[in-house]
Amino acid sequence: MHHHLTLRAKVIIMISVMASLFLVALDQTIIATALGRIVEEFNAFESLSWIVTAYLLTTTITVPIAGKMSDLFGRRVILLLGVAIFGIGSLFSGMAGTVDQLVVWRAFQGIGGGIITANAFTIIADLFAARERGRWQGMIGAVFGLSSVIGPLLGGWLTDGQAVFGLVTDWRWTFWINVPVAIAAFAIIAIFCPPLKHDKKPVVDYIGAALLTVALGTLVLAVDNTENIFADLLNATGWSLELLRTVMFSIVAVAVGSFIWVERRAKEPILPLRFFRNRNYVLIMGVATFFGAAFLGAILYLTQFNQQVFGVSPTESGLMLLPMIGGLMLTSIVSGQIISRTGRYKVFMQIGVVVATVMIGLLATLTPESPYVYEAVLMAFLGAGLGVVMPVMNLAVQNEFQQHEMGVATSSNQLFRSLGSTIGIAVFGAMLTAGLVSNLSGVQDEPYLQTLRQNSQASQFGDFTDSNTLLNLNMPDTKARITEGFNDSVMQLPPAPRRDAVERFDQQQSQYADTITYAFSDSLRRIFITSSVLMLVAAILVFMIRERPLKEASPEQAPGVA
Repeated sequence: MHHHLTLRAKVIIMISVMASLFLVALDQTIIATALGRIVEEFNAFESLSWIVTAYLLTTTITVPIAGKMSDLFGRRVILLLGVAIFGIGSLFSGMAGTVDQLVVWRAFQGIGGGIITANAFTIIADLFAARERGRWQGMIGAVFGLSSVIGPLLGGWLTDGQAVFGLVTDWRWTFWINVPVAIAAFAIIAIFCPPLKHDKKPVVDYIGAALLTVALGTLVLAVDNTENIFADLLNATGWSLELLRTVMFSIVAVAVGSFIWVERRAKEPILPLRFFRNRNYVLIMGVATFFGAAFLGAILYLTQFNQQVFGVSPTESGLMLLPMIGGLMLTSIVSGQIISRTGRYKVFMQIGVVVATVMIGLLATLTPESPYVYEAVLMAFLGAGLGVVMPVMNLAVQNEFQQHEMGVATSSNQLFRSLGSTIGIAVFGAMLTAGLVSNLSGVQDEPYLQTLRQNSQASQFGDFTDSNTLLNLNMPDTKARITEGFNDSVMQLPPAPRRDAVERFDQQQSQYADTITYAFSDSLRRIFITSSVLMLVAAILVFMIRERPLKEASPEQAPGVA
């Protein structure tokens, strides 16, 4: 398969694949900056994790199935399907009228995202021999890095409201911006990408796919935001949350058991069980899982830390991640090049994962007093560590298997990483809420909240007992709105009392900001400590991997490209 295409054709295909991957990577970072505004508009803070979960849920389920389908039906047709679904999902997410509609379209978008993610890394394995793959994996790592810079910037810029062709942008544009890129990527792939197809007749393991969907879907819902999602069911049945979770975990166990039974008999299993007899495969999947959890915990909460503690806008909080992205892009490209020259990959994973573990541990030392420079240095090194590990994991796992199994092997790496992320986000979210609840016990007596209660405008923020509402009151744009309202209400007072009132109000506001900021940063410390422990487990597993030299020429020749 490697020989039938000119280098020019390969490069054009890789550019179109990177464009579609860029979309998916962009989406995950661009949405982070817009979440605050979405939550404000729909006044649904408890749906915050749903907007992220819906996408994660469908991506997680789709990745392993799409990986297998591309081994059966060819990469091109599956990739085109993914780009189309992603584009349509983005269009309708931007048009959502309620938070429920947004969640549904995010889920649809996630199916497309899963298909693209599953195939992008596999196509490298179709086009290039193992020794050449390193530099392309590194380039794709850099695309992820680049999107993490552009995402928050673009997301913040659009969310802050710009006049574009006479239209004023808002958070909806963070979805709409995907549509033209999706159309362009679709066109390039349709024109240039060969079918990349194997000649045998496809046999689809539908039962395996269905059982995997049930297992993964139930697992994600059982760990992520369960009490809010199933609130009505819990009220109707009178079940406790523990009972519901027990039932869900039992469903997961039964589905996994049945899946294993079916896969042993399937002609073309979705996830061949013999993979698990390969020691390196098992270790790399373990690394992917722990890495995914630790990685997302660090990134998601750093932007929140910057917004709460430094009181910056969404755009600025995105810009503040630049040092991390710089480190990530640099090491991703450089390590890819060196791996292609030397054929050694394990040492890179070792260095990267150790550096990342130490840096996430040091993030726990951040306090509201920490200068930004300190955070920036930690982030630069953290990015450098992550940038080495991410591309090398795919390389290591592809090196273990034959060409016709590339789709499954590569996508299982993505699957375990996103499973780690999903469970990580759930655990961290619960830790943050619990930490805030315990740290904010006396907050109801704050003079600032009492002033707001007397003031007519308090009602629009809901009750002040909810920790999410309390955090929201400390967001820069909410603060500006409240202050404006307060100043209007004291307009008719004579100058001296008015000055006193405004001064007193400002004092109360900054005192409240301190209370919230300390409670928040205290809860985050626990998250960063947990995150570094997870990264440490990944590090230990990396040291147990047995390195195999990267295959020089192409492995056994896959069927020619039509």
